[in-house]
Amino acid sequence: MKYMLLKSYDPAASTGPEWTPEEIRAHIEFQRVLGEELRRSGELVDAQGLAFPDQARIVRSDGRSAPVVTDGPFPESKEFLAGYWIVDVDTPERALEIAARASAAPGPGGEPIAEAIEVRQVMSAPAGDL
Repeated sequence: MKYMLLKSYDPAASTGPEWTPEEIRAHIEFQRVLGEELRRSGELVDAQGLAFPDQARIVRSDGRSAPVVTDGPFPESKEFLAGYWIVDVDTPERALEIAARASAAPGPGGEPIAEAIEVRQVMSAPAGDL
């Protein structure tokens, strides 16, 4: 079963001490090690960080005229999707276990940041004719 683990960045939840360069490096190293462990176990399908929302574009098309490409509107929320992992695991419980580990990534002072990780099963298209 494939699951997408969605990592959001919420500046409101990140209040507190500023991150030092060493703490940022430790956080990134934690993410690298987690990815490598999942790669070795054969569970990692893909993992990527995403560009900030100000670099995103919205595309709308009616299929007849030229598509409209804009740089917004964006939600009023400051929270945004920062990255994801796609894992292929044997049980839903294993996906939750990986998400819990990712949630406990270190932050300021090396303390776990307990960030929210959304876990969603990747669905396939229905088989056969519709």
